[in-house]
Amino acid sequence: MKDVLASVNTRAILDMQRKLYCWSRNDPRKVYTDLFNLVCDRKTLAFAWSRLSRNSGSKTPGIDGVTRHTVLKRKSGVAGFLEGIREELRSGTYRPQPVRQKLIPKPGKPGKFRPLGIPTLKDRLVQMALKIVLEPIFEADFYPNSYGFRRGRCAHDAISMIIKQINVRQTGKAPVNWVIEADVKACFDNIDHHGLMECIRKRVKDTKVLRLVRAFLKAGIMAEGNLRHPVTGTPQGGIVSPLLANIYLSQIDARYRRWIPNPGEPSSKKAAKRCEGDRLQGRPTFYIVRYADDFIVLTTGTREDAENEKARLADFLGEELGMELSLEKTLITRPEDGFNFLGYRIVKEPSFTSGRLVGKQYIPKEKLQLVRTRIKQLTRRNTTWQTMDKLLRNLNSLITGWRNYYRYAVGAYDDFYALDNFTWHRVQKWARKKHKKRTAHQVRRMYAKRESPRRWTWGGDKTQLRLFVRGGTMRYKCRGTKISNGWNDEIDGVKFYLEAARSISGLAVLGEHLR
Repeated sequence: MKDVLASVNTRAILDMQRKLYCWSRNDPRKVYTDLFNLVCDRKTLAFAWSRLSRNSGSKTPGIDGVTRHTVLKRKSGVAGFLEGIREELRSGTYRPQPVRQKLIPKPGKPGKFRPLGIPTLKDRLVQMALKIVLEPIFEADFYPNSYGFRRGRCAHDAISMIIKQINVRQTGKAPVNWVIEADVKACFDNIDHHGLMECIRKRVKDTKVLRLVRAFLKAGIMAEGNLRHPVTGTPQGGIVSPLLANIYLSQIDARYRRWIPNPGEPSSKKAAKRCEGDRLQGRPTFYIVRYADDFIVLTTGTREDAENEKARLADFLGEELGMELSLEKTLITRPEDGFNFLGYRIVKEPSFTSGRLVGKQYIPKEKLQLVRTRIKQLTRRNTTWQTMDKLLRNLNSLITGWRNYYRYAVGAYDDFYALDNFTWHRVQKWARKKHKKRTAHQVRRMYAKRESPRRWTWGGDKTQLRLFVRGGTMRYKCRGTKISNGWNDEIDGVKFYLEAARSISGLAVLGEHLR
């Protein structure tokens, strides 16, 4: 494995991706006819393995039972594994295997599950190689208001953009009067294969690549020993699935292209002028912020305009994308009343300093209750068989991820402080159950650790319980729609030279492959 990782030329792959991105950005009509050689390239497969092996998901087997450790134990090792896949791809004998379906409980929704498809390790590697080549091509076509599953972007960028739009400007009231909270029923399960392939063909004409993408879509799902072949959808859990979903759902962004920045526009000023022109003429405007299949439409005008847009959006999803908008869950609310998006509660309230109406993000009460329930589950009576170190490691994983996501909320410190007190008492109760013959004072002498002069926490032999409040709270600065993805030179300030790319081993023939 070390030999394979040592041979990975990261710079060569990044330069190849930057070149593909720049070509697509500079020529929106460019079509690629020879990409399969890049997918099968040894450098691409080695780079895909290096990305895949770092992920803990490489320890999860598909229907064939093969994991990363299985490959490492083979005599041929990783090099033989990659070479075998390359030969199958080049000879045309590669066939994706069905994904193993696993049902994941939905947080806060008892009895409801989210289907997760787990491909085999070989299929994940090929999907990673395919994503490495296709992602920079379609990244140039994605709208700046799309934030989900894109390089350099995160959920907080989408939330901060919504808050920026609903804030009251110094020149007067903010134009946003109503918010449409869109909810699409089973979005990933209803992606039309034919429609998706048509979207891909706008950029890719390589028949081998198209055949490979279609093979992944038609691979089938193995659930409880039964194999089924759905005619729609892309399984959640596949490496290339988020990219394919973004390609398909970009049609939603295109519907609002008059009022949002378009791909390739140098700034958002043109979109702002278009919105201002419509408002001056008394026409409503609609501003969309999308994160994968979750999106918010910020609306000006009256509630009737928002209701009409909701109906038109439902018709558009049904006729153009073959999806259904949940009319019951798709709500129309005022920003002053608040709405939920990506786990936050967003409300327009007076500012503490200026008194102007501004958007604020809070931790929803149901999310606080959900994390308390999870802490209770980790500290149940039937978990006392494990050591204190193992319990604290499980709690630390939950605490770290939760506080890092919610540290940007207003009043987060008070919520964190309350959660720390709750966790302290739950761990103390767990320790008392584990050591029934010891008093509370003896238990504290065994496990209590001084975290600061005024703060105590729990600790084992090697692990100490982390605190929610130690994560710190801060304000997330809105980065707008012009965010670096590592390939856009106009943002990074990096000058891309073709001659420098040709000097790298293996990239001299890249132009010939893509002509």
